[in-house]
Amino acid sequence: MPSQTSFRKVNQNELEQLRDIAVLTFINTYQHLNEPNNFQNYINENFSLSKLTEEFNNPFSQFYFLELNDKVIGYLKLNTNNAQTDKVGENCTEIERIYVLREQQGNGFGKLLINESISIAKADNFQFIWLGVWELNKSAIAFYEKMGFVAFDTHHFKVSNELQTDILMKLSL
Repeated sequence: MPSQTSFRKVNQNELEQLRDIAVLTFINTYQHLNEPNNFQNYINENFSLSKLTEEFNNPFSQFYFLELNDKVIGYLKLNTNNAQTDKVGENCTEIERIYVLREQQGNGFGKLLINESISIAKADNFQFIWLGVWELNKSAIAFYEKMGFVAFDTHHFKVSNELQTDILMKLSL
């Protein structure tokens, strides 16, 4: 990892900063593809400080910041055990959220976050790592395929009252 880049766990006192980057990156990625009211309702429900605090306090969820020159440019959420959004198998971990600021995309930071996820999963002796990606997010699907992930199933994902389909992808370790 370049010296000006750091990857570290989020601290309890940084939850407002986590919320800020979570909302910003989610809006930048998906707002233009969703119905405005449903989208805003989803953000209000899923990125509130109380919801993020609840997720942060789950011992089976881990949040990490990616920093460039001491500025947060991305974040990652990993889930194990009962924190996973789906039961897809034993001995695995889920990348539930992986986001990089729009202005930093294309600079290799997504790959860095995937590689950090893989390192964490291997250190915990997991057999595979998996994630869900919206079927309309073609660039993310192509990125994950380039990183070695393969599709193995689908699940539904609700954005307020709108039902969407995620492609589940995994990488054997």
